[in-house]
Amino acid sequence: MGLEIERKFLVTGDAWRSTDPGIPYRQGYLCNAQARSVRIRTSARDAWLTIKGETVGMTRPEFEYRIPRADADALLALCLQPLIEKTRYVVEHAGRVWEIDEFGAENAGLVLAEIELQDTGQVVDLPDWAGEEVTYDPRYYNANLQLHPYRQW
Repeated sequence: MGLEIERKFLVTGDAWRSTDPGIPYRQGYLCNAQARSVRIRTSARDAWLTIKGETVGMTRPEFEYRIPRADADALLALCLQPLIEKTRYVVEHAGRVWEIDEFGAENAGLVLAEIELQDTGQVVDLPDWAGEEVTYDPRYYNANLQLHPYRQW
């Protein structure tokens, strides 16, 4: 079984930015419930189907599969609206890879940093740009941002 262990932080300032243009993503949800979600995500070249179980703490079951881009585009048309639009940047800090998502469209103004862990007790050296931790705040789950976009808060 796939297992995702992740911590999530609001991003403060622009010190994390580099010349990397990031990767734009569009994602939508075919099923979006507390106990499970089924997500379609596309980038310029790739597409994925992701199934996630209920989050407990910072852990949840996750299964992700590459799918043909044409299938993903057709599935996005079936997804709940609005779609999530974001640009993802990969930033290294203290030998670890962070993913920073700068949201657009209905979630414009929100910038989140995520770091995936090997276990829940793993110690993380936080960068200066990592602000308030929102790991346990369900408002910041992408699935919830689809239902209750950041611009409507």
